[in-house]
Amino acid sequence: MDTAAQPERTTSRPGTPTNRSGVGPAARPGETAQTLDRGLRLLHLVADAPDGLTVTEAAHRLGIGRAAVYRLVGALTGHGMLRRDGRGRLRLGAGLLHLARRAQPLLAEGALPALRRLAEQTGATAHLTVVEGGEGVALAVVEPSWTSFHVAYRTGARHPLERGAAGQAILAGRAGSPGPVSTAGELQAGAYGVAAPVLGVPGLEASVGVVALAPLDVGEVGGQVRAAAAAIAAALA
Repeated sequence: MDTAAQPERTTSRPGTPTNRSGVGPAARPGETAQTLDRGLRLLHLVADAPDGLTVTEAAHRLGIGRAAVYRLVGALTGHGMLRRDGRGRLRLGAGLLHLARRAQPLLAEGALPALRRLAEQTGATAHLTVVEGGEGVALAVVEPSWTSFHVAYRTGARHPLERGAAGQAILAGRAGSPGPVSTAGELQAGAYGVAAPVLGVPGLEASVGVVALAPLDVGEVGGQVRAAAAAIAAALA
């Protein structure tokens, strides 16, 4: 006589947590937090390595075994946060760009009040520039309301970090300098810029600046730009 198959049962020792499916042990809260911390540290390490990292290099810098790094890489790769290049080195994945783009409107919204004040104070076009793909990108732009002529600066405009006040201010921020930085005619002939880095916001590389059709008083405008950068940092922190 045939008998119906009995469902498998899983047992665990008393006090041993199980995962949501009820099968196998679940990670304890402390272990989960440690894994999350290691994953985030790995992302930062890869981001700071222009030539990428091998699993061995990542394990050494994290102070953990290669097997643990492979588990982290597997999870982060599955979510598009990491990828392997043709040499097998770890690189940041496109999934991070997706998250960055989703966060950009929030950054722009938080910066707009300070940018509006800055544009009205200086009579120049104010902008927030962030780093994306090794370039500076104008994330938010505010034009002054009372001037007859001013620079039209397009949101989304890109430029090398080495050119223009906005990019150079970001580079100065990497070196710990609060600026300000001034340039003339580097991105557009006849345009003058002053910018300062946004400091103190973890994970954000950005600058606040103004661009005008006439030379700017760096002593006065520089202080206004730095105050705007500090206000934006406070709003985003």
